[in-house]
Order: sequence, then C-alpha cells, then structure tokens
Amino acid sequence: MPRPHLTLTPAGPALAPRYRSHPTEPPRNPYLRLFAIPGTRAFTAGNMVARLPMGMFGISAVIMVAARYDSYALAGAVTATALGAGALTGPWIARLIDRYGQARVAVPAAVHAVLGRLLLVLCVHERAPAWTLFAVTALTATLPNTGGMSRARWAHLLRGDPESLHTATSFEQAADELCFMLGPVLAALLCSAFVPEAGTLVAAVLCLAGVLLFTAQRATEPPVAPRTSHGSPLRAPGMAPLLAVFLATGAVFGAMEVVALAYVDGPLAGPVLALQAAGSCAAGLLYGRARRSARLPACLAAMTALMAVPLLAATTGSLPALAAALLVAGMATAPTMVTGMGLVQRLTPESQLNEGMTLAVTALLAGVSAGSAAGGWSADHSPFPAFGFLLPPAAALLALVLCAATGTGRRATRA
Repeated sequence: MPRPHLTLTPAGPALAPRYRSHPTEPPRNPYLRLFAIPGTRAFTAGNMVARLPMGMFGISAVIMVAARYDSYALAGAVTATALGAGALTGPWIARLIDRYGQARVAVPAAVHAVLGRLLLVLCVHERAPAWTLFAVTALTATLPNTGGMSRARWAHLLRGDPESLHTATSFEQAADELCFMLGPVLAALLCSAFVPEAGTLVAAVLCLAGVLLFTAQRATEPPVAPRTSHGSPLRAPGMAPLLAVFLATGAVFGAMEVVALAYVDGPLAGPVLALQAAGSCAAGLLYGRARRSARLPACLAAMTALMAVPLLAATTGSLPALAAALLVAGMATAPTMVTGMGLVQRLTPESQLNEGMTLAVTALLAGVSAGSAAGGWSADHSPFPAFGFLLPPAAALLALVLCAATGTGRRATRA
C-alpha cells in the first residue's frame, strides 16, 4: 500500500485525490480528513475494542476479589501487583514490537495475558490461597500497549504532516479518556448484574478480539525500521526529565481518583468521577482541531490551576458543585498528555517508537500508583473532608516545577 500523501489547502493538510472516490473538495473537518485515509477506520475500530478493557480490568479485579474473599486490602494488593508487573514488562514487550512488528508480537502477548486473566478468575472463583492470586496476576503482565501501537501507526501514516499528526494524537488521547470513562461503568454493571467474575471475563474476550481485529489490518502497520540505536530510548537527551514529568502527572490522576471516590463514598462516586474523563475527552477533541499545540509548561500551569477547582468545590460540601468542578478540571488533562506524547515521539528514534511511548505510559502508571497510595492515606487521616483535594494540584505543581527546572518542553510548539 502506498504511504498516504498529503497536500496543503486553505483548510489545512488534505488527502491527495488518489485517496478519494470522488473529485470533491476535501472535508474541512480535520478528523474527517484523518479517517479518509484507507484502513484508518478499521484499525481504529479494532483498537477501541482492545482498549476498552484497559478501563475494565482494574475495577473488575477489585470487585471480584473483594466479593469472594471479603477483603478490599487483598483486592487492592492484587491489582497493584498487576500494575507493577505491567510496568516492568511493558517496555520489553514494546521493544519486541519495534523489532519484529505489531502482529507478530502483540497477538501472542495478548493471548498470554488473557489466559492469565482466565486463570485468575478460576482461582478467585475456587477461593484458592491468596498467594496464588499474586502469582497468577503476574502472568497478565504481557498485555501490549494498544494505544501506543495505534499512535505508532498514525506517526507512520502522517510523517511530514505535523498538523494532522497533532489531530491524530489528540483523537487518541480522547479515545483513552472515553475508554477509561466507560470501562469502569461497564465493569461495575456486569459484576453487579451477573457474577463477580463477569467483568473480567467480558474484558478478556473484548481484549483478545480487539487485538486480533487491530493486528489484522496489515496495510497500515508500520514496517520494522532499521535500528539506529542499540540502547534504550531512556538514554535519549531530554527523555529522563520528561519521564519524571510524566511520573508527577500520573500522581495527579491517581490522587484525584481515590480522593474523589472517598469523598463521595456511594453509588454516585463512579458517575461523578467519570465527569473528569468526560471533560478531558471533550477537550482532547477540541484541542485536535487547533493548528498548533501549546507548550508543555503552559499545559501544566493550566492543569495546576484547574486541579484546584475541585478543592474549592469540596469545601462547599455540594456534590453538584464537585461534579461540575471535576468536569472543568478534566479539561486540562488531554492537552497536557497530547503535548507530552508529542515530545516523546520527537525524542524517540523511529525504530524504537513503541518502546518510547510505553516508557511514558509506564511512568504515568507508576505515578498513578503513588498518587493512589497518597490519596488513600489522606482519606484515612485527613483533618477535614476536603483535605485530600490538596494532593492533585500539588502534584501538578511538582510536574510544572520539574518541567521548568529541566527545560523540558521548550520546543513543544509544532513548527
């Protein structure tokens, strides 16, 4: 398949006539131009199916283990084990994908991870000794980073067209937020309507089906590029400071999730928290229509300011006010992540793109874990109800300070 050819029009980059069935004016909407490229709708559909379980596995495991063992402490520890194991193996799986191709590595890796999930369901259902849950959970750590693989396809298809790549990256961030908004709700519904294991079972089926559909789209799969470096992308100039910023940013998300859940403490907690993801999803789609991205320090400054809004709302004791504040706070998330991921793509050699983006996701997940722990501690020891809401703006401020001190993101604006 020929590489997509883009031309410039007054409305921005547009597809060359050979990609259009009718010689009409290219669509002005940048998202319509993206999905006019042959094969993009198919791989995006498969990737969305594969990505939805990412928002389901965690809460499904917590509900499943807590229901069978009557211990939220055990459920949280098992989930944390899965997160930690994934952080260790994620970059290794991504390196194999860069070296051998998406289809050759992602399919067996996903099969291995899904089998691990099914073994976990079996152990929980039979109330096996607690130690077996941790051992089996480690087997699920081979799940490939489907979001990173999708971003790698866009980077390959839109080389030389930074404006369209910016739109594609914004769409991918909005898709992440949508999956993490719908996934927990679907998981909780399945676990409550059927059996506690239903959420994990459905997520496992969706994950494997989505990966198979995604990798079947071979025409848009980026070719394996010759390795220009034998080291890790972590050694690329500027990468380590950027990952430190991602670590602090992840703490923002982890702290806000736990603090908000503890503050609302009821059946409305999930829908209220989902508003933050909804705000980020909307902001991501709007940000993708912009011709240029902002600088990373400006995005982090906006995040620091907006993350203080839930703190102010929580001091009023009004649940509607908190819900509205979370919607507003979420609007800084997608622009920050889009700009940060754009920097990762610039700093990472093309032959190691999947590995570089997975390192960024790993740093985020580590930050989420740390933020969740801090949020849980504040929920149990807070001197006043809104105390925990101090953590997200503090973590965002830390990310901003790290960014400014190291000079990370000074060239984030797209040329």
